[in-house]
Amino acid sequence: MAIEVGSEAPDFTLKDNHGRTVTLAGFRGEKNVVLVFYPFAFTGVCTGELAALRDEMTLFVNDDTQLLAVSTDSMHTLRVFAEQEGLEFPLLSDFWPHGEAARAYGVFAEDKGCAVRGTFVIDKAGVVRWSVVNDLPDARDLHDYVKALDAL
Repeated sequence: MAIEVGSEAPDFTLKDNHGRTVTLAGFRGEKNVVLVFYPFAFTGVCTGELAALRDEMTLFVNDDTQLLAVSTDSMHTLRVFAEQEGLEFPLLSDFWPHGEAARAYGVFAEDKGCAVRGTFVIDKAGVVRWSVVNDLPDARDLHDYVKALDAL
């Protein structure tokens, strides 16, 4: 079951596609965070969702907001994926311990070994203010993220 709106967002420390360490707590008091879990790099729906975020990136990466996308792929896979798709926001690797961050948010599919499509809008105080969780084949609408951010 996904973490509930109004709950404190579980902190995590993950490597991005360039090997840099990223912690959720590092944004506390500074930026709202749009945290997007997705199943796998290089798959059709995931590529489409991340490309849509790339195309509207100024809405999600600015002085007030940071977009973080998380999958259980390795850091090296994510680096190639980001380069191929022109993704300039952090792609975080939840590879090892496998799916630990996805489990903390309640969006890890044990039977598939990956995250389902969970998105969490986290405010500057570190509280989950909005979320959506979809099954693997069901893409999310990024305009819902914009509405959630506007409500903060």
